Order: sequence, then C-alpha cells, then structure tokens
Amino acid sequence: MKIVIVDDHPLVRQGLEAVLSTETDMTIVGKASNAGEAVDLICSAFPDIVLVDLMLSGSSGLDVIKTCKEKVSTCKYIVLTSSVSQDDFQTADQIGADGYILKEAFPEELISAIRLIYRGRKFYDPLVIEFMMKKETSNSMQQLTSRERDVLITLSEGLSNKEIAKKLVITEFTVKKHVSQILAKLELADRTQAALYARDHGLGNSR
Repeated sequence: MKIVIVDDHPLVRQGLEAVLSTETDMTIVGKASNAGEAVDLICSAFPDIVLVDLMLSGSSGLDVIKTCKEKVSTCKYIVLTSSVSQDDFQTADQIGADGYILKEAFPEELISAIRLIYRGRKFYDPLVIEFMMKKETSNSMQQLTSRERDVLITLSEGLSNKEIAKKLVITEFTVKKHVSQILAKLELADRTQAALYARDHGLGNSR
C-alpha cells in the first residue's frame, strides 16, 4: 500500500518513515510538512493511506482531510495526534476520517491499525475511547443531586425501598421518586442496572 505522511515536525516524519519502511507491504510515496504541500502531494500521488497530524503549522490536518476527500475519495485518512479532546475526535469522525490514533501508540499498534483501515475498517485509539467513556460517565454523575447519589449507593447495596427510606430517614414515596430520577438521568432501565452501574463506578460496597 502507498502511504503519505503529513506532519510539521521533521523528527516525527522521519520516525514514522523509519517504522513503516520496514514493512514489506507499505511504501512511503511522499511526506509533507504543511497543508498546502499535503494537498498537492495527495492529489498527485494518489496514496492508499494518509497519516496526517491534527495540528499543522498555521492550519489543521482536518482541513487537509476535508479538502482531499473530495478529490481523492479512494484514499483512507488517519489522524495522528496527542489530543484526546472530544471536540477534535468528533470533528474527525464527522468529516470522515478513517482512524484516530494517538502519537503515544506503539509502532506495532500503528502498523496493525493501518492494515485494518486499509482493508476497509475504521480504527479509534482505545485510549481515546476510554477517555471519552470516563468523561461521559463523569458528566452523567454530575447530573445527580447529592441525595440521588446517596440513593444510588444504597441501590448498590441491594436495599429495598423500605430499607432505603429507613437508612436515609426519608419516606418510601421520596425513595421511589429519587430512583425514577436516577434511572432517567443515567438512562438505565431498572434498579438492577442502577445497582450494577453504581458498583462499576466505585460507589458503595457490593454484597
């Protein structure tokens, strides 16, 4: 497969070339250091894969992808970055990037991802996905009031509404109301899912 490398740091370009050149099924057909060079190179070399840095000097690698996808639609575009920003990730996905890989990835992980993407699959760095999920969970938990968090903890302990009411010194009606709010805010189906959610996120003690 033919590969183009787009990065404004010479050491990164050389490092990527050194890693990929050892693979018999990969050929580096060009390197670019800015958006203008990248667009010209991609449109003339017609590579199979483009590795493009998210942040280029004076521009964004995402602009390169948007421009070139219209001209070289058969090419696969992989964003290489150190950013785990949700906005960057979502924008890359929306414009049709085929992969999003952190520069901290091991060489063998990058090589495996390139081959996977070349065969038509998409690949998103597991660390990015993990970060997004943790952030989502954190945002969801922030929606709960302190009392709702208390009730969620008691759910993880397997307590009935009557037992929860007694423990928290509130009425059973209030417990039911809090449970309903918790299920709605966390988008859970029932109290069993709520109990598992609480345990998975370190709230309360499992029995």
